[in-house]
Amino acid sequence: MNILVTGANGQLGNEMRIVSRNSADNYIFTDAAELDITDAASVRCFVKKQNIRVIINCAAYTDVDRAEDEPHFAELLNATAVRYLAKAMTEENGLLVHISTDYVFGGANNNTPCTENLPAAPTSIYGKTKLHGEQAIAESGCKAIILRTAWLYSEFGKNFVKTMLSLTANKSKLKVVFDQCGTPTYALDLARAIFHMVENRLTQGREGIYHYSNEGVCSWFDFSKTIAEYAGHSACDIQPCHSDEFPSKATRPSYSVLDKTKFKNTFGIAVPYWTDALRECLKNMNR
Repeated sequence: MNILVTGANGQLGNEMRIVSRNSADNYIFTDAAELDITDAASVRCFVKKQNIRVIINCAAYTDVDRAEDEPHFAELLNATAVRYLAKAMTEENGLLVHISTDYVFGGANNNTPCTENLPAAPTSIYGKTKLHGEQAIAESGCKAIILRTAWLYSEFGKNFVKTMLSLTANKSKLKVVFDQCGTPTYALDLARAIFHMVENRLTQGREGIYHYSNEGVCSWFDFSKTIAEYAGHSACDIQPCHSDEFPSKATRPSYSVLDKTKFKNTFGIAVPYWTDALRECLKNMNR
């Protein structure tokens, strides 16, 4: 089976390369240079020529603050391109596995983990455009698995873990917000889950929206403290602060912990605890 992975040079795309190395399926990895997913004709032609049966869409506009200044480009990649991928899979009767975000929530006061049927209420352009992508899939009638994830990090690219490793190694003091809570997600764990579903043909008849992050809950402050502890950066004094001490263009969810009950019950895939996942990522970074 031919499987297309878009956004292959990003965090999740690179992890998909790793987990699929020994697959009997044929994984085709593309990024912008190989396939412009914002061009409907290019997508349709590529899918037909390569006989693609599954698309795993790892491509996204993820710069949350910059999206406030570039809503058109965020919409183009997070929604318009998704519509083209969904249409191509509809025409080929294939499957689209699409990655969405916890940022579709945040506009309503919430202090319990978000389930899939909780009404979306995004507070940022990024969150709104990702929600538009989900809606485009629903409108297309495409067979799809939408996986909402959160706080993604890995050995690859730029992410919060790498930033904190650098800051805590070079600064004596640091302030990090404690009033935004969610769950960090190691991209390798998400890639393993996607690969398991596709490799074992678990998706048929189970299409829909699911939540996947690592287990547990923490604030960005807690996350930073744990990163520094595991890295041995004890000289940096990390203190909690409120979000309004670091004003940003985009309003982020104050509580966007994802409830993974539906995912675990449907696919029977164990989800690692976030601190265990962080330890594994740091070990992989050191290799």
